[in-house]
Amino acid sequence: MATATKPQNNTVEAKKRIAGVKNDARRVRVTGLVPAVLYGAGLEPMTITVDPKQMLRILYSETGHNTIFDVNVEGANAKAMIVDWQFEPIKGSLLHCDLKRIAMDKMLTLKVPITLMGEALGVKTQGGVLEHVLREVEIECLPADIPSHIEVDISNLVFGVNIRVSDLPKNEKINILSDENAMVVHLTQIKEEVVATPDAAAVDAAAGPAEPEVIKKGKTETEGAATEEKGKKTEEKGKK
Repeated sequence: MATATKPQNNTVEAKKRIAGVKNDARRVRVTGLVPAVLYGAGLEPMTITVDPKQMLRILYSETGHNTIFDVNVEGANAKAMIVDWQFEPIKGSLLHCDLKRIAMDKMLTLKVPITLMGEALGVKTQGGVLEHVLREVEIECLPADIPSHIEVDISNLVFGVNIRVSDLPKNEKINILSDENAMVVHLTQIKEEVVATPDAAAVDAAAGPAEPEVIKKGKTETEGAATEEKGKKTEEKGKK
């Protein structure tokens, strides 16, 4: 099931600005506004300033950057979407955004998120681990039919059953452009770590070097006495 995005009733107020002037963007931000560019619909791009609070409210809404809203540039109204934006990396404040004019009778190509609904049977009964591989899908539709997201029921998901793009809910107003064979979600299994059994050589190495063989004391004394007795006999024989 896909929830359609309705055009917003709110209007973003904007003012023209002269681009290319040194430190122009910095001066704009000092006033509490942010620089932006409005383009598309076959018209010349226009450099403008917008209220960052309005932009953030749109970006953090349910439909996010796919939200269609009215932008009023000094009396000239147009339908638009936020197509690009930039945040300051440390403070997280909005630095810049690009707005695209939207023709409500022309098809759009954009990406929408995939939302998983329910709890997979394979997680509850088979000990599986859910892996959400593809989190958004590319679609084509008219601006009035843009879904905020596409819902996928995973209640019956078990091992051996995979959900691919081709399994997503069909909607006659939306054309899905992503590869139909692309994996959306499936179950995986945690592999148990196998501890290798050390072989005999490893055990010997761990035990340290072998102790040297010890010659018994009694045997040493006996051999010494025999050697001494033989020496005496040789000495007596020499005297004779």
